[in-house]
Amino acid sequence: MDKKEITASDKGIRLDVYLTENYPEFSRSGIKNLITKGLVTVNEKTQKAGYSLKLGDIVAITIPEPVTVDLTPQNIPLDIVYQDDDLAVINKPQGLTVHPSAGHTDGTLVNALLYHIKDLSGINGELRPGIVHRLDKDTSGLMLVAKNDFAHRDLAKQIAEKTCIRRYIALLEGHLKPEQGTITTHIARSEKDRKKMAVSNDENDRIAITEYRVIEYLDDYTLANFTLKTGRTHQIRVHASFLKHPVVGDEVYGYKKQKFNTHGQLLHSEYLEFTHPRTGERLHFSVPLPDYFAEIVEKLRRKANTQ
Repeated sequence: MDKKEITASDKGIRLDVYLTENYPEFSRSGIKNLITKGLVTVNEKTQKAGYSLKLGDIVAITIPEPVTVDLTPQNIPLDIVYQDDDLAVINKPQGLTVHPSAGHTDGTLVNALLYHIKDLSGINGELRPGIVHRLDKDTSGLMLVAKNDFAHRDLAKQIAEKTCIRRYIALLEGHLKPEQGTITTHIARSEKDRKKMAVSNDENDRIAITEYRVIEYLDDYTLANFTLKTGRTHQIRVHASFLKHPVVGDEVYGYKKQKFNTHGQLLHSEYLEFTHPRTGERLHFSVPLPDYFAEIVEKLRRKANTQ
């Protein structure tokens, strides 16, 4: 059982929102499931997900034993950048879904992990073994994978406490100005389309913070870095759209008609830095842009140089 006391900064937040913020190893639906099962208490009493936390409340969460995974390992090619007894760093290709879902239990990164890496943490449940954080299907790049629950909890804590650095590179529509800044909004499910996320004016919704820096302007586009300070679903894509400079190739949050045949958004997790849970060593990894992304960037550079 893990206990936390509510401080002034968390006063008034919904119980489920607070838990999702502080236990990123669980999905939002996973948190609601724990609340429903009575595994979460406030001052030793069960409460509903919408309970408004008060100063001094003691929130306790009982983390259940890992569920046995009943998924099929599949020999899907996997670029393992680094691994040891506690964790692995994966360079995920575009187009690969991270974890299975109901009715879709194969062809995912998890199926590949079960084939290539025998030991995976079980804390995140039956369908997400080893998954500390996720990338969208069409986002490429670096991901952390935990091989045991000790590493999983430590890495998830680093993400929650913002000591794990996750930097992305994206090609955006138009010229983003100013050249650097911080985007701070609340994000929630879109009321118009429940499959999408949207910037929200409701302060009870989850806060999302993204730092950005322009790398260069290429013709009518912007190549930019984004550093996540929180990890909300579709966060960079939603924030880029909020700035009126959506990610190129993003037909969900950007333009319906795209000029490039990208098969998805040009968004790449290029840099990852964290502290090793067991050794305390600060580790950092970077991977170059995938070929399809780099080719478009070079094409735009050549066009800019001839003008």
